[in-house]
Formats: sequence, C-alpha cells, structure tokens
Amino acid sequence: MTTAQPGRFSAAVLATVWRRSDRATGDRSRTTRHRRGVAVLAVGMSALTCTAAVFAQTAYPMLMSVRPIAVPRGQTTECTVKARYDLSGTYRVLVEGAGVRGEAVLPKTKPGEKPKPTTTLKVRFTVAPDAMPGPREFRLATPRGVSTVGQLVVVRDPLVLETANNDTADSATSATVPGTWCGAIERNEDVDFFRFHATAGQRLVFHVLCNRLQNKIHDLQKHADPIITLRSPQGTTLAAVDNYFAGDPLLAYQFKKSGEYLLEIRDVRYQGNSYWEYCIEVSDRPFVTNTFPSVVNPGARVEFELAGFFLPQRRLAVDVPADLTPGNRWLPLSLGETVTNPVPVIVTDLPVTVESDSTNDTVEQAQPLHAIPRVVAGRLEREGDLDYYRLDVKKGDRLTIEVIARRHGSALDSYVRILDAKGRPQRLPRSAGSATAADDIRFGTRIFADSLIEDWTAPADGPFFVEIRDLHLRGGSEFVYALKIERARPYFWLFLDTDKTQVCRGEYGVVFARADRRNGFSGAVQLHIDGLPAGVTAVAGRIPEGRQDGCIILHADPQAELDVRRVRIWGTAVTSEEKADDDGSTHSDATENDEIVAEAVAWQELYNPGGGRGHWPVNDHVVAVCEPGDLRNFRAEPTEVVLRPGESKRIDVTFQRAEGFNKNVTLDMLFRHLSTVYADPLPAGVTIDAKNSKTLITGTNSKGWIVLTAAPDAPPTQRQLVSVMGNIALNFVMKWTYSSQPIYVTVRPKDDASRN
Repeated sequence: MTTAQPGRFSAAVLATVWRRSDRATGDRSRTTRHRRGVAVLAVGMSALTCTAAVFAQTAYPMLMSVRPIAVPRGQTTECTVKARYDLSGTYRVLVEGAGVRGEAVLPKTKPGEKPKPTTTLKVRFTVAPDAMPGPREFRLATPRGVSTVGQLVVVRDPLVLETANNDTADSATSATVPGTWCGAIERNEDVDFFRFHATAGQRLVFHVLCNRLQNKIHDLQKHADPIITLRSPQGTTLAAVDNYFAGDPLLAYQFKKSGEYLLEIRDVRYQGNSYWEYCIEVSDRPFVTNTFPSVVNPGARVEFELAGFFLPQRRLAVDVPADLTPGNRWLPLSLGETVTNPVPVIVTDLPVTVESDSTNDTVEQAQPLHAIPRVVAGRLEREGDLDYYRLDVKKGDRLTIEVIARRHGSALDSYVRILDAKGRPQRLPRSAGSATAADDIRFGTRIFADSLIEDWTAPADGPFFVEIRDLHLRGGSEFVYALKIERARPYFWLFLDTDKTQVCRGEYGVVFARADRRNGFSGAVQLHIDGLPAGVTAVAGRIPEGRQDGCIILHADPQAELDVRRVRIWGTAVTSEEKADDDGSTHSDATENDEIVAEAVAWQELYNPGGGRGHWPVNDHVVAVCEPGDLRNFRAEPTEVVLRPGESKRIDVTFQRAEGFNKNVTLDMLFRHLSTVYADPLPAGVTIDAKNSKTLITGTNSKGWIVLTAAPDAPPTQRQLVSVMGNIALNFVMKWTYSSQPIYVTVRPKDDASRN
C-alpha cells in the first residue's frame, strides 16, 4: 500500500507559510497588491443585498477576530471573540492540537428565556504548561452550526494589552520584558506605542504575529501589513522592520544604553481594520529561524547547524523524537537551560543525504546520489550559490523531484533544472495546472514558491544533474531546502470544498471531494469518511475514472444530539504501474497493482475582494449536527435515475419552509459560484438542462425540479452518487447548503435495450 505518495510534503499543513520571501509570502496566488495580501475591498450592491438579507435566515458564525489573540501557557485567559452572525448558545469550543481547552462564557438567562442573538462572545482558553507555542485553529459550535476557522496564538510570556489611546509616545502602553504585547491596528492612521525599559547590553527579539494569522479568516478581505519601529527615549529611530516572516516583522536588537524605549507598530500604508489583531512576542531568549539540515528521520540523532539571533552556540546535537510522523513539523530545541522557539523541521521516512562539505557548485563537482528514493538536505550558503547533484539513470527512467523550502520556513525561492553531462538543460514535463514546474508548485487552487518536477523521463543512459538555486540568486544560512527525488508513480491529491459540513437534525448534508490526478493516474477513486458525530451516517461515493469530483452524503437522525466532530476523509484507488528491476530502474514491461491512499486536505472558503471566492488550506474538516434550519424535509425523487445517451429525466424536489422564511432557494447539482464550478459529481456526458429546469424557488414556493440530459455520446456509468442541493445565500460568496437524500445516476450503453 502506498501512503507516502509523491507530493506527501505538499499535503502537510500548507497553511503554515511562515517565512519571509524577498518581500513576499510563499503563496503567490493571494497577491493582488504590491507584495502580498488582498486588494482594496470593492463591495457591489449585490453583496450588500445578500448581507442585509442574512438576518432573516439561519446562519452559522463566521469568526473575525479574538482579543487578545494570544494566550499564555499555564494560565486561563478570557478572550472576546467577534463574528459575523449569531454566536448565542455556543456549546463547544474546538481548538487544534493538544494542551488548549476552550469554554464559552454564556450570558445568564432566565428559565425558559431564549438567549439573545450576539456577534460577540467571551471564551475562556485554558492552556497547559507544556502546550506547544504557536498559532492554533479554533472554532465555535452553535445550535445553528459550526463556525469558520479563527486563529489563536499560544505564547510563553505574560500578556500586556494595549491601553486605550496609546497612539502617541506620551500615551504609550507600559510593557514588561519579556512579554507578549497584544493589540489591534483598529482604524486608518492607527499607530500603537509600547514603552519598556532595557539595560545596557541587553539583547531582545521582537517577533510579530499579525499578517500570517489572517490567511484563514473567511471574510477578512483586506489584510494588515505591519511595520515596527524601535525608538530611543528621545524618539530617534534605532531600527525599523517591515517584512521578515511573510508580511510580519522580526527584529533582533542589542541595546547600548539603559533607559526607557518605545516600540511603535502600525500598518505600512497607515490603513486599519477593527479585526487586525496582533501579538508581539518580546524576549531575551535565543531565536532560531532555521536548522541545517532541515530534514530529518524520526528517531535519528542529528547534528544541527542553527541559524537565528543571539544563539549561545551554532551547533547542536539533537535526538529526533521517534514518534514524529512524516510532514512539516515544529521542534523546540534545548540550548543549555533555555528552550528555543519551535523550529521548522521536515520529517521523512525516506533516506536522507546531507549536502557534502565539499564544493558542489558546478556539474563537474556535483555530489553523487547513489540510490533513489531519497531526500537531500541542502543549503545555498551565499549569494549566487548553485548546488548540483548527480543522478545515474537509464533511458526511460521516470523521476519526480520536489523542493520543500518556502512552505516550511526557508527563505529560499527555489528554481530547479535538470542538465545532461554537457550542462545542457533538459526539457521538463508540463506540471499539472502550471507551466512553471521549475519555479513554483501549484497545490489545488494555490501556488507556492517551491519547485515540483513530475514524471521526468530520462532520454538516454548516463548521468544527469539536478541544479538548484534561488530564483533571485540569494543565499545565506536561512536558505535551506529539502530536495526529494524518487521514482515517478501515479498518485492523486484530494481536496475538500469546504472545511465544514452542517447537517440539520433529520436532514442531509453533502461533502464534495476533488481529485488532482498526477503522473498519469486516471483511475476511479473511492471516498471514505470516519469519526462522524453520533447519529450521523454517511454514504461515500466515488470519483469515476477520468473525472475529478465526487461526494459523500451525510444524514443526521432526527433525535441526534447537537455535536461537532473532526472527521477523517480519504480516498483510495488501485493502479497498475511498472515493476522495478533489480537495479531499481523502472523500464521493465512487468506491472504490478498498487493501492494509493490520499488523505484529504480541507479548504476554508474565502471572501475575496469584489465578490470572488478563494481558498486556504486548513487542518481539519468538521461535521456538525444542527437544529432544524430554514428548510425542512428537503427531498428529491426519483433516487434512481437511469439515462440512455440522448435521453432526459426530471428530478422533482420538494421541501418545507420554516415559519417566516421566504427567501430565495436555488436548486443545483453542481457546487459553483458565479461562473466557476467547484464540484461536478455528475457522470461524464450528463448535464443539467437549465432551460427546462425550475431551480429558483422564490417567496413561499417549495417545489422545483432539475432535468438531467445525457449527451448522445455519454459513456456508460453505473450508479454514480450525486446530490440535489438547496442553496441559501449567507453573503455574496457563502451559502447554506441543504442536500437531498442520495441520488444515483446510471447511464446505459447506447445499444442497451433495457429500460428502468
């Protein structure tokens, strides 16, 4: 069974793009202003209309901010969560990872009194003393559904909260060191000042978390671009930093004189937003930015060379925990009696080769790699540095080469070439969805600044060479990389749109999955789900051969308790591939069957400026059992639809409206926004006949229908699982989706005389 497919690192927590990137983040596809982030908000009348109408509908909460955004270890901190739409009745707080527990502080009500709707809620977060520092996803579960993702930061030092009107040096907030200074860039031209004491020779690190915490927030269309300025007691500028980790600053400074100092934080454009929360971690501890090697095996003893600030030593021997699973991980390091900040490391089960101390800057000096698969732990040590690795292959050998750097903490923006023995560049295969395989990787709908060359076929016997450099020919101690080289094998990535499924008691919900097929894989994918709430059952469909979408339909028992659970969703497929010869090459005519397993990556849907719909990967898909909503008994008939090529069939849809609900309901079998289709689970050649369908259900009406038509050349399909959806707009991008019971669509062969 193949579980560590090519691209394994790509599927692991891609949301943590924590590295600065020559004034850009590692993700290229969200950049619409000068360096990163989101363009200026443009609200159309249609968006205003949708927002105004939502209060007559049932809506799940969309989290916007939490204040303070940081919670110290070993303490309970009461925070204020703000959201779009109602938070009343919150019965559970889900927090990612171990060591953090949340509890909603609900307003007191009289017996029999319903809680009043509110978009603001107090939540107490209790953090264990040994909880891992860093950002955590969290959600709130209400009777109306589970929320979108919010972001919270676990910190080591006491909190200092900005005081009112700290916009000048004279009114600066008094702060302690070490400490975690929290506030918000709340409005245009907002400038926050913190005053603190430093002694002569003292060394402090100022680490800002702000911009990076906003990628997963659904409706935060404009993002902060913070800049910090360190000032002397007289107001003189001592240092200023804009971007270091993505759009967030990092400043390390040694003070020459004792005295009172000021730290100023603002948006570099002097813009503001009430949801732009920040925390500034201020400490006198060593701060590690990277390690070399950056890739390790579980249970191995590794000699790390450290990069960072105020390090008492540059080398450190570490026993890597044996229970670390493959992927992008964070590892605190012990430097004497001091424990550092969590450091990015890449964990793999493949053999690791560390870049040699010998020069490998030319084809002639290339470091040989004697066996494949393996991962090379390398570093571009200086400006203009190029690294070369020698591969001895045979004609017809197929390889996949992937760089893991920017996606997990490196400063490197990689560019990769394959050269022959004469140094001539080889033609690279076109990467799926992108023509820039040597430069950037496309992962679903997003583009990241790492390289991925897939299914390169050796045109001849003999040595070939992998060349890796920074796109801008930069280099240094923080330009580390993992270069993974392995035999090309068919596989697929699996994405979920979206990150949550709401299922009302007695009703159905639907989860859509999309397969991104790689290295020639075209087979069918069977979907699976596990970990559902009690009282919820699932029918898991498949993604047919050659298609990209499928679905899972969930049903909540009418008596199911309100509940929310993180679920596991994955896909399996069987593929025939070349069987390797004894020497490891793959040009044999023999084949063997292999099972491919792909864990699904959930997308948080984003409200982009102007009404567009975007995505950001999050760590979990959750399923929530909800109270009955605006639609009841949403059903479709027939549940078995049998078509012959050229034939049409009608599916009738009925439902009941909740009392007082008269908003539009749109029927569909495709998951889409504007002109973009995000999921189409229908069989190949089967489409919706929009002209003869009634899909817009207005006012108090509660009946409609969809007509399916099979094209004259529609290929045969046996019982493809699909859903009829009833969509209600929550805002211009997001919908509340009700699903019918499972519908199966069959397309008979053209010459099949049987009828159903």
